[in-house]
Amino acid sequence: MHIVTGGAGFIGSNLVRDLIKRGHNDVVVVDDLSDGHKFINISELAIADYLDRYEFLKRMDDSSFVSGIKTILHQGACSETTEWDGRYMMRNNYSYSRALLHHCLDNRIPYIYASSAAVYGTSTTFNEHPDNERPLNIYGYSKLQFDRYVRRVASNLDSQVVGLRYFNVYGPREQHKASMASVAWHFNNQVQDDGEVRLFEGADGYGDGEQMRDFVYVDDICAVNLWFLDHPDVSGIFNAGTGNAQTFNDVANAVLGWHGRGKICYIPLPEHLKGAYQSYTQADLAALRASGCDVEFRPVEQGVPNYLDEIAG
Repeated sequence: MHIVTGGAGFIGSNLVRDLIKRGHNDVVVVDDLSDGHKFINISELAIADYLDRYEFLKRMDDSSFVSGIKTILHQGACSETTEWDGRYMMRNNYSYSRALLHHCLDNRIPYIYASSAAVYGTSTTFNEHPDNERPLNIYGYSKLQFDRYVRRVASNLDSQVVGLRYFNVYGPREQHKASMASVAWHFNNQVQDDGEVRLFEGADGYGDGEQMRDFVYVDDICAVNLWFLDHPDVSGIFNAGTGNAQTFNDVANAVLGWHGRGKICYIPLPEHLKGAYQSYTQADLAALRASGCDVEFRPVEQGVPNYLDEIAG
């Protein structure tokens, strides 16, 4: 079995799709479908089985079940950066991940998990050194604390453990994320509804819409996961982004260009985001490239049209 936790979510369901495209007929989705809207992400995918996340954790105590697992691609998490219930966040993103880690180490199961660029927070340097880790919210902290735990207990072991620090991922199957969906998704909806896209005015020394993020297409993120799946001898914590920051204006113009209409409107940065907003991110890919991973990442001028073509089709 290839287990994908969070397999009905955004990145997880795209990863399930790609595993099935590879010919794997043993893909098991683990998720929490309390929000039943997510079913649409896996409805057309021929998965081998579905397990609720709590049922899955119990099944990990069953040696006959565990013996059939080839790898765990752990994508499941609460990714809402506006969620401030720390106990909930740590239970979902830290304690659950830690429990799975130990099952994998005990049974020598490759474990590839989703970390986040949110661990960098206010930093302006984005390589994987602890000095650069300054999360702005409890979500970023939950991801950082698990990375720290992995560094402490899973170094120099024979079993593969890989953490991938996703930057700003966009692409198909993210519609259920609502406010947490990518700006590309929001911009597309805005131009369809109102004929304009809304970007924040300048802040932190950046001009209107000139704040910069490392926007990465979900298919490229899946390709990175699958590269590590193919290289079980490689472990570590790695950035997963394009390595090239682009402006929000770039994303907006890519959306407007695809539609062939619309305009940009700039709005004030909300008060609750002041001092808690990443105006710049750019993945340092030195460690990823040193690992041997040669996945190429597309710029927004290519990725956004790819995205809109797919959801329009």
